[in-house]
Amino acid sequence: MTKLLEPPEGRQVFRLTFEPTPDDIDENGHVNNVVYLRWAQDMGVAHWKSRASAEAQAEWAWIALRHEIDYRRALLPGETAQGRTWVAEAPSGPRFDRFIRIDGPDGQMCAQVHTTWVLIEQATGRPRRVPDWIPEMFT
Repeated sequence: MTKLLEPPEGRQVFRLTFEPTPDDIDENGHVNNVVYLRWAQDMGVAHWKSRASAEAQAEWAWIALRHEIDYRRALLPGETAQGRTWVAEAPSGPRFDRFIRIDGPDGQMCAQVHTTWVLIEQATGRPRRVPDWIPEMFT
């Protein structure tokens, strides 16, 4: 990924605010790169939980298959980050792509993530094709 991620026109966008804790700051004096990945995971899970019913959450879960992340700007102690996430238009079998952008207080992109998630049936722990009703919750 080299171009800045932006949600397509009309796409539902889920937002979260992140305030780094002292444990999030590394020896370089800024938010550690691994923290952005944790925030990306947190956003994906929170987005799912905000849209899916309790029954759907009991039946289905998501696991991360692949992360691709770009870092552009350091987030410093005391700075608040704004995270935005949206999903791709169509799943591919059990796979579903999610995009996350985390911006600093100045609106500049700190990190962006393209994650491929796999839908898991909770009862079996096996991947399952994404049912049509799931993408509809996010578009």
